[in-house]
Amino acid sequence: MAARSIATLTVSFGLVSIPVKLYSATEASRAISFNLLHKGCGSRLKQQYLCVKEEVPVAREDMVKGYEFAKDQYVVFTPEELKALEEAGTHAAEITEFVPIESIDPVYFDKAYYLAPDKGGAKPYALFARALRESKRCALGRWAARGKQYIVMIRPVEEGLVMQQLLYAGEVRSIRELEIPRTEVKEAELKLAQQLIEQQAAERFDPAAYTDQVRARVEAAVQKKVEGQEITMLDAPAAGAQVIDLMEALRASLEKRSAQPAPAEVRKPPKRAQPAETAARKSAKK
Repeated sequence: MAARSIATLTVSFGLVSIPVKLYSATEASRAISFNLLHKGCGSRLKQQYLCVKEEVPVAREDMVKGYEFAKDQYVVFTPEELKALEEAGTHAAEITEFVPIESIDPVYFDKAYYLAPDKGGAKPYALFARALRESKRCALGRWAARGKQYIVMIRPVEEGLVMQQLLYAGEVRSIRELEIPRTEVKEAELKLAQQLIEQQAAERFDPAAYTDQVRARVEAAVQKKVEGQEITMLDAPAAGAQVIDLMEALRASLEKRSAQPAPAEVRKPPKRAQPAETAARKSAKK
């Protein structure tokens, strides 16, 4: 099924404007969700909001939004007041600067969108993508949508452009908040760790090599339930003993990795005998 765009916008830098279509890069709908049911009859449950003071259900039309500025003290906003505070959608992402791609820590990455050229935008789109790719830089700008303003990064990928929504500085905690003790690393330990990294190194990330095993188990369990089968739960494997010696742990990891066959050997199917070889074997047996 062909992808469907969710919006259109214009990417502008300098005097250049690129009309593009926006596509969601991820599929949240693939997540498995469960509904809450009444244990007695199996019917769906309906959510209700209760007033903590009067202990009665409150209808949606009787609800207002309030901000808690102190313990149990609120200031109330009307829908009109909240609407006036929203950012007006501009349907445009205006580029403010270009920075090296590696200068942005992935911890700031939020939702991602694919960009494709809209009508009349193929040439400037191709030019912009190639210029970013060869400069090894990405574009930073702002985008307003759904009443909010976002920082966006537009970066080149092999087939086109990705617009990555970024988190604001106040939304990302600093690692300096953690207590990480300074620990001396011995050269011998470092050498073994580097050897282990080299043994498991790959040229690029292949997402197809990783599958969601929990999702697969849930889907299989759901299918069994649908078919009326009994689900049996396996006992969890016993936890292994903790290895205290770092050097021994690194050596054991290297030895275990060396003993395993190469991935190509694991996936390689057994070689089938050729017709001539098969005939020769039968003649030898006779």
